[in-house]
Amino acid sequence: MNDPFETIDPERLRSGYGVKWGSLPPGTIGAWVADMDFGVPPAVQESILRTTRQADFGYPHWPGGDPVIEAFEQRMLTRHGWRPRPGRTRVFSDLLQILQIVIEYATEPGDGIAIHVPAYPPFLASIVRAGRRIVPLPVTRGDSGWHLSHEPLREQRCRLLVLVNPHNPTGRVLSREELRSLATLAEEQDLLVLADEIHADLVYAPHRHIPFASLAPATITATSATKAFNIAGLRCAVAHIGSDRLHEALERAPLDIFGTPSILSRVATVAAWRHSDAWLTALLNTLDHNRHLIEEWAAALPWDARYHSPQGTYLSWLDLGGESLERRARVKLSEGAEFSQHTEVDTSAFARLNFATSPSNLTEILERLTAALLGGWPR
Repeated sequence: MNDPFETIDPERLRSGYGVKWGSLPPGTIGAWVADMDFGVPPAVQESILRTTRQADFGYPHWPGGDPVIEAFEQRMLTRHGWRPRPGRTRVFSDLLQILQIVIEYATEPGDGIAIHVPAYPPFLASIVRAGRRIVPLPVTRGDSGWHLSHEPLREQRCRLLVLVNPHNPTGRVLSREELRSLATLAEEQDLLVLADEIHADLVYAPHRHIPFASLAPATITATSATKAFNIAGLRCAVAHIGSDRLHEALERAPLDIFGTPSILSRVATVAAWRHSDAWLTALLNTLDHNRHLIEEWAAALPWDARYHSPQGTYLSWLDLGGESLERRARVKLSEGAEFSQHTEVDTSAFARLNFATSPSNLTEILERLTAALLGGWPR
């Protein structure tokens, strides 16, 4: 059986509807938006094809309960050792929708919302659009890697903390001790925590993902199968509402604001969480190989790229001197300045590189970047 992660088909990626490759000029490699260049697990593909063969595109009906919720609860218990509270999980379209609803129902205009910066750019934009105030928590670099500080929470009054773990873009995975300390601080400050754990299944040994709600039961946990199983465009996510106050508020909210993810998105999510772990294991082997390729490449640069190999995710955060490389290298990365927008933090020297691609394509990306960074041109 062929390794599905050994090679990719750029023509397939360019000819489809995906923004990662389809929005780029011919000859430019996409290494920016957080999609993978691989396909999807066989079980996911078969679940979609089965639904298509049945022409089953009506309004969803789950007489035995929503299968996404059941699959989520089982996965959290069996893979991550956390038992969600029954009746506290809702299905949404994506994490941005979850964030927006939590902001609207748990905070007021002008309230402070804390988040580690650099941060996922749409989260920063969402906070600002809602009329709330970003309280940036520093991400600092030490000898052993990136450190996510929580100390400003003791000094600044915030209503909500958006905790992204594993962290995007640095790939940092917080330890149990760090999370326990944060849980204590959140309780002291009466601080609501929204834990974005969408990359939980993409963690490299010996690191381990610890659900924050297992230490702080009032947490809102937001996650999805979309990152680990490459189905972002299908739009299905879940939120476990640990906070009694927020749970009661959402129970009173109009149902229409939550939306109804499709049958396709639900059957794909269930197939991913229930039947695709062998595919995930093989994927992680390739990603682990790729992150070490980048580590070796960064170490050979003639300047300190301030790089630490990510402990989770398929994203690398590198200091490339603020160079605009897309035209010269014909590689599109995510520009670092986007990850600190609407704050006084300066991340303009950095870029985020998505390494969820074949080793051969990653090698081509790194060779092009080397030629551009060191003054040459790619062949």
